[in-house]
Parts: sequence; C-alpha cells; structure tokens
Amino acid sequence: MVIVVGNPANTNCLTASKSAPSIPKENFSCLTRLDHNRAKAQIALKLGVTSDDVKNVIIWGNHSSTQYPDVNHAKVKLQGKEVGVYEALKDDSWLKGEFITTVQQRGAAVIKARKLSSAMSAAKAICDHVRDIWFGTPEGEFVSMGVISDGNSYGVPDDLLYSFPVTIKDKTWKVVEGLPINDFSREKMDLTAKELAEEKETAFEFLSSA
Repeated sequence: MVIVVGNPANTNCLTASKSAPSIPKENFSCLTRLDHNRAKAQIALKLGVTSDDVKNVIIWGNHSSTQYPDVNHAKVKLQGKEVGVYEALKDDSWLKGEFITTVQQRGAAVIKARKLSSAMSAAKAICDHVRDIWFGTPEGEFVSMGVISDGNSYGVPDDLLYSFPVTIKDKTWKVVEGLPINDFSREKMDLTAKELAEEKETAFEFLSSA
C-alpha cells in the first residue's frame, strides 16, 4: 500500500501511481481523512456530541479548497438513536454554506492562527487511514479516501485520484455505490473534478518535458 500525504496529495498520488506501473493502481491512496475528521468535528461541535457520534460524512474530490464536504448521507447519534444530520441540525443554510467553507479552509485557518500546520491532526488522520485499511471499516460505516476514479458510478472522469466514500474489507477498498446525489452536490463534485483534471494536465505536461 502506498499512501500519499504531501500536497497536492491527489495529483502527487496519481503521478506516483503512473511512475510505478508494476504496482496495482488500487494500492495507491491519498489522505483526505483529515478533512473527513474535521467535517465530523464541526457537526459534533454544533450538536454538542462527540466526533465518534457522527458517521458517514463524505469528502468528495480534491484535498484542496474545492473539496466538497457532504453530510447528506451522514448520521448522528442523539439520545441513543441515529438521526440524519440535516434532520438533527435543522439548519440547511449553515450546512450548505459556513460548514462547507470552514472544512475547506480549515488547514489555512490553523496555519494562520498557529503559524504552523496541524501536524498532530494530520498524524492522527494518517493513523485512522492506515488502521481502516488494515482492519476494515465497521459495518454500516464508510470513510473518505482519495483513490483511483476508474469505473465509479458518480460521473467522475476515469484516471483521476479523487476522494470517494469507501468501505474496506480484507485490506481492499470499495467505493460506496448508489448514494443519491442532488443538484447542489453534483455541482460541487464536478467543480473539484475539474480542478483535479487541470492539476493532472499541468503535472503530466511538466513530467513529459522534464
């Protein structure tokens, strides 16, 4: 397994995969778990629960400010029962606005405040990512991971390293299929795919001329 963390993580990961064709491309992944953990934490904070009470948030796309943190399919445990996040929060404008931008720009906000990156949070996210590859995801839960987009059912072009919701079993990831995607999500998912396609083109142009 090859896990890429250094930015631009998605495109670096794709480049590494292309440069090592003897390694199956499914063995390459990049870290979007830090964004995933931040999205869970924002929801937990808003509802006064712990991050562990929130599951199935999704980070779609690039580990950049175009990423799309999606809670349309997320659940939160409130008073012992699981409720959809939209239903629990009853604050659609926050979920479609400030929540998304906060998660997208959290890394920059941390650097601005501390003059340092969030190294410990990133280390924790790497541990979470590796643990799930090794031990699998719990039943009924999925996590976010940048993986090769080939053959996905969400209209993301092939041959991009894109963050999807995945389940993992026997050290093998699988994109969660069949999640309904509304127009709001579609637009955000396409925007981050477009950025990844542009990054890929720039990187490959540079590599071919190097």
